[in-house]
Amino acid sequence: MFEIPRGTRDFLPDEMHKRRYVESVFRRVFESYGYREIQTPTFEQLELFTAKSGESVLDEIYEFKDKGDRHLALRPELTAPVMRMYVDQMQMEPKPLKLFYFGNCYRYDRPQKGRYREFLQAGCELIGSNKPEAIAELISLSMDMLHTIGLSHVELEVGNLKLLSMVFDELSLTKEQRQDLLPSIDKEEFDEVEDVLYQWELDSSKIVDFITLLKDRKSELLFELLSNQDQSVDEIKRLQQIIDLLKNHFSIESVKLNMGIVRGLDYYTGTVFEVKAPALGAEKQICGGGEYNLIGLFGGREMPTSGFALGFDRTLLAMDEEELSFPQQTLDYYIIPITDDMIPFAFEIASVLRRTHHYSCDVDLLRRGIGKALKYANSRHSLVAILIGPDELKKDVLTLRNMKTGEQKQVSIDEFKNNPDIM
Repeated sequence: MFEIPRGTRDFLPDEMHKRRYVESVFRRVFESYGYREIQTPTFEQLELFTAKSGESVLDEIYEFKDKGDRHLALRPELTAPVMRMYVDQMQMEPKPLKLFYFGNCYRYDRPQKGRYREFLQAGCELIGSNKPEAIAELISLSMDMLHTIGLSHVELEVGNLKLLSMVFDELSLTKEQRQDLLPSIDKEEFDEVEDVLYQWELDSSKIVDFITLLKDRKSELLFELLSNQDQSVDEIKRLQQIIDLLKNHFSIESVKLNMGIVRGLDYYTGTVFEVKAPALGAEKQICGGGEYNLIGLFGGREMPTSGFALGFDRTLLAMDEEELSFPQQTLDYYIIPITDDMIPFAFEIASVLRRTHHYSCDVDLLRRGIGKALKYANSRHSLVAILIGPDELKKDVLTLRNMKTGEQKQVSIDEFKNNPDIM
């Protein structure tokens, strides 16, 4: 017996139906915002990912050489492939360009709840606008996706990495010191951050202001910390404008300022955001993104870009935590030929239902008795069973059975072919 590879999963029909349902809702919301779907290859040149994320990405990537000695990798994420596709084929498209995608990604991570080595990622990119309303609409899109599938206990946090870099400048932190601080800031271990800053013998008043900013999350503190940097004023006002748009015009009731969001400090250039589901505990982030400039890195003419990635599996876990229900996968009709000579006619009826009326239907393929066939029809959540026997054929009728109520009635074959909804 063969075992499934570690960090991967099989999806049985009920689970697959649930996943396809959520995907269809997400796709509908993407399209309602004017986004168009794209798809990129499952594997790319390895250099595509090391160019974006550095050599450290090799530790968590599935990479290989093909028979032509080309160094390739299974994609660990989708932003870099989309940027490569844009540079290759879409630079002359009218702007802004709104693109969305679904795709399996692969990372050699330690498997844990909601985190796998093969996982489905949903996401989008908005290319060509750096206006406040552009990132505000993008953030609103992410929240709409989660609310539309029924999630109500999610929290939106917004930060700004340009301003955070200015704060680091004000603290006179070296590049190495910044990198040392980021993990503790990301984990919200602010007491540890404070201890380290004092060990570096930095300006104590600025340390107090910085730690207060991280803990209290008030934009007024940004003005105090960055009072010596003129360019910070416009960026702070822009951040406030984005938050105002989200609250007052995109109807997002709670928007929290969080200057401790440190995702992708190397390539995010401005506003960043995260959406969290507190019910998931420590691994509660289900969506994240922001503004960045990556197109130039891949050989294109630089263009302001924003986007986000949504963790599909964590979203499903959050739905389970909120005990949200999913539409049941049903079968419209289950056809039971009572005798063997009725089998050809059963498939004739099935063809009419499938091709003319576009209903889902199945025909009993085991030639079992009526009782067992009805039991199977019930297990498939069939709405109506159609019984076809010699008596029915003599009278030119079909026997229809409502599988929910048990009600049965006979209808003429011609009438049913023209109007299957007669039951």
